[in-house]
Amino acid sequence: MKKINFFIIALLVSLSSLSQGYQPGDNAIDFSLKNIDGKMVSLKNYTNAKGFIVIFTCNHCPYAVAYEDRIIDIDKHFKTKGYPVIAINPNDPIAYPSDSFDAMKVRAQEKGFTFPYLIDETQEIAKIYGATRTPHIFLLHKEENKLVVKYTGAIDDNYQDAAAVKDKFLENAINDLLLSKNINVKTTKAIGCSIKWKK
Repeated sequence: MKKINFFIIALLVSLSSLSQGYQPGDNAIDFSLKNIDGKMVSLKNYTNAKGFIVIFTCNHCPYAVAYEDRIIDIDKHFKTKGYPVIAINPNDPIAYPSDSFDAMKVRAQEKGFTFPYLIDETQEIAKIYGATRTPHIFLLHKEENKLVVKYTGAIDDNYQDAAAVKDKFLENAINDLLLSKNINVKTTKAIGCSIKWKK
């Protein structure tokens, strides 16, 4: 009986850890999701990338909207250094029609997105990664054949005013990677709207 109880406890602990999603040091999975141009996008297609800035975001959330210009700037700056932005919309479009695939196309054109904007129709990737908010950042770094999570959380410390930002968490983490330095802040709390899960 004691052995069975121990096994059950170990299993529950394992499942609990899995449900939390990726933490720094974990190996992330690749994915194949549809971009707004109708083409499927996988990280393996980016053969020259050193890593990726995976951002779970959406159209309707005011936090996500507030960060759009900053995300464009981050993509322009860091994709030339090997870290492109890959944006993913995980929201249920039935609950929020403004997050539909057609609406994603319109928003990307209006804002001039410089990065892929993918739809996670099954919400499977968001669940595996452990995304909970829009926006929610997962900084990945290529190490041999693995995608290692290096940072998760917020883009910076002030969603309301880009000019008032004091700590650029994401940019600092990428710069540390580029300089082969240890990342000081590996995790912050993602600030944004809750992901709208399907019922």
